[in-house]
Order: sequence, then C-alpha cells, then structure tokens
Amino acid sequence: MTDHTPHASLLAKAETLVEALPYMQLHAGTTFVIKYGGHAMGDPEAARDFAEDVVLMKAVGINPVVVHGGGPQIGAMLKRLGVESRFVDGLRVTDAETARIAEMVLAGSINKEIVGWIDQAGGRAVGISGRDANFVTAEKVGRSTPDKLQGIERHVDLGFVGEPVAVDRRIIDTLSDAGVIPVIAPIAHGADGQTYNINADTMAGAIAAALGAKRFFLLTDVAGVLDKNKELVTDLDPAAVAALRADGTISGGMIPKLETCVMAVEQGVEAAVILDGRVPHAMLLEIFTKRGAGTLVHA
Repeated sequence: MTDHTPHASLLAKAETLVEALPYMQLHAGTTFVIKYGGHAMGDPEAARDFAEDVVLMKAVGINPVVVHGGGPQIGAMLKRLGVESRFVDGLRVTDAETARIAEMVLAGSINKEIVGWIDQAGGRAVGISGRDANFVTAEKVGRSTPDKLQGIERHVDLGFVGEPVAVDRRIIDTLSDAGVIPVIAPIAHGADGQTYNINADTMAGAIAAALGAKRFFLLTDVAGVLDKNKELVTDLDPAAVAALRADGTISGGMIPKLETCVMAVEQGVEAAVILDGRVPHAMLLEIFTKRGAGTLVHA
C-alpha cells in the first residue's frame, strides 16, 4: 500500500505557512519602510534574499518602501577618483565635489542595482531620490563640537549634508497603489536650491513617519540592542531607550539608530525594528513568526 503521508520537511513548510497566515492578514494593506544598508547590501546572496523578502511582502498585500544608504560605496568612489575625504566627529564633510559624487553613487549605481535585484526576484521597482517631484525637502545640518581648551562649543560646517524637514507622500502613494515598490536614495533639495546628502537612517525615519508606516525596519550589521550580558533586548519603549543610554548599555552608532526609531514611533509609526541584515530572511522571521528576530521599539 502506498504511503501518502507528506514528508516531514513538507509538513514543516505547511506549518510555517499556517503560522504566517494571521500575520499576513494583520499586515495586509499596511506600509513598511525599510532602511537597507550594511552587509546585506554588499553581498550578492544577501541582496537576493532581501529582494525576495520585499517581493513577498508586496505579494501578500504589504506596501514595502525601501530607503538605502551607501557610505562605503561613496568612500570607495572618492578614493578611486582621488578625492580626499575629511571627517569631523566621524561625519564626512561634504564639499561640492563630494556631493556630486555622492549623488552619482547613491541615486545612480546603488539605486539601480537594488531596483535590478527586486525586478529579478519578480517584483516591479522604481528608483527615485528625494529630489524627484520634490517629495523630500531638506535643510542644512548644523553641528557643533566641544573645544576643551576654550571650554566652548564650536560650530562645524559639514558642507552639503542635510536633514529632511518635509515629506510630500503623494509620489510614494501613487507608486505603491500602482503595484510598484519605491526604492529611494537619500538625496534631497533644500528651499535654498542646494542638493543635500542625507543620512539614510534619518531619511527612512522621516519617510516612515510621513507615511504612518506600520513598521519601520533598520537593517544593520548587529543582532539588535544587546543588554550588559550581551543578550538581545527584544522590546523597548522611549523611556527604556533613555534608561539604557543613561547607564551606558547602548553607545556609539546604536544611539543615533535608536534616536531615529524613537522619533518615528513618536510621530505615528506603530513600531520600529532594528534587525540583523546578515541573517537570511530576517524581515520575514520578524513579520511572520511568533518569536521575531530583532529589537522592536514602540511608543
């Protein structure tokens, strides 16, 4: 007699789909903004996984919006062209030549490469920057650095580095409603007519807030927020973030990422999630399973 019982691996796949069903129903029709960068953007296999995740989201009724960075690629291009980079407190000073090259890399090669990955995975993507249709308006960033000898704060001019001050969501809504996945480079015009390079985390957070996104994902090269025992912290609110910063549990590059998450949830995003982009299909694990995969920040 023939045994028609499915193989264990097939049953496991079916159970995974059943587990995902209520989450698919919960998120259908909502918007997810994804900041894409780090290791996930530099490795072809990870890039394919990312593209498949985004296409799957669109297929089950979620509207993904991708915002990408490209700091290492900009640095590599500047080096190749013989343009020296100057940094102040870890931030690149962006003069006119650097700004031109940054836009070429961000809105050109990187943006179209990501569009290509999504298209190859069966999706439909369109690459834009904040300059297109003037959908993001920026202003020049002001920074200061302490002068310990004089005991004062000195102003630092970072050049053509900006931050978003207004987002007109209409072009994103139009693309999403047409079944297209927007892929956004962090470049925008200012009211002064200048073009500004914007930190990708900050750009993504501002867009997530303007869209009232259900989820805002920051893909990074770490597992998420770790406590003093190096264990993953899975759930935070703004007060808990402030406490972890005060006692030194979080420091360095994680501070601005969490600041962006807090800003987003305080402006209407349901939750922000810091995820390890090195983990295959980390976003799907976070969205469609009970255990999640990163650190979730909520209001």
